Amino acid sequence: MKKIMNKEEKKVLRNKILEIRDSLNNNEKELMDNKIFNELINTDLYKRSINIFIYISFSNEINTRNIIEKAFKDKKNVFIPKVYKDDKLMKAIKLNSIDELKKNSMGILEPIDDSNYIEKENIDLIVVPGVVFDKECNRIGYGGGYYDRYLKDIKSKENKIALAYDLQIVDKIESEVHDIKVDYIITNTRALKNTNNG
Repeated sequence: MKKIMNKEEKKVLRNKILEIRDSLNNNEKELMDNKIFNELINTDLYKRSINIFIYISFSNEINTRNIIEKAFKDKKNVFIPKVYKDDKLMKAIKLNSIDELKKNSMGILEPIDDSNYIEKENIDLIVVPGVVFDKECNRIGYGGGYYDRYLKDIKSKENKIALAYDLQIVDKIESEVHDIKVDYIITNTRALKNTNNG
């Protein structure tokens, strides 16, 4: 029988990887961020995408601000997440400028105005955050479940990319039924593809 990781095991693994990620020095981080940035913007998926849903990097995550700036320059529509904690929901809200954001209760930048959102089926590329990934494109996020809920009914579109440092890739994550895989992972050394789209 397949062993499934419980919440406590996920938490331990998440904290271990976060500790390693947070120990990166700025020079190492910048070099790896640049490699990942260049890989992403040269993918066919990025090039053909008009509507991009991407998170604003927080703490020691891979820098996504340069990706957002590049997307603006390339005349793409950029959408970022806004979380509704009471409803446990997330929406993709149109971003016109980083200046129109403010920090939410978790310290993450979010749009103030949420009226201009996009339906998920109209998104061409989704850049999915996460803490731990495996070679089969399973992921462990930050524990809120927002992305798993958001992505659960758009499995058919191969448009979900995660950006990760190689140190965030483990051999195997024993995922649960509600855990949604990404389609691709781009790291500073390689690209991984979900071959069974589960």
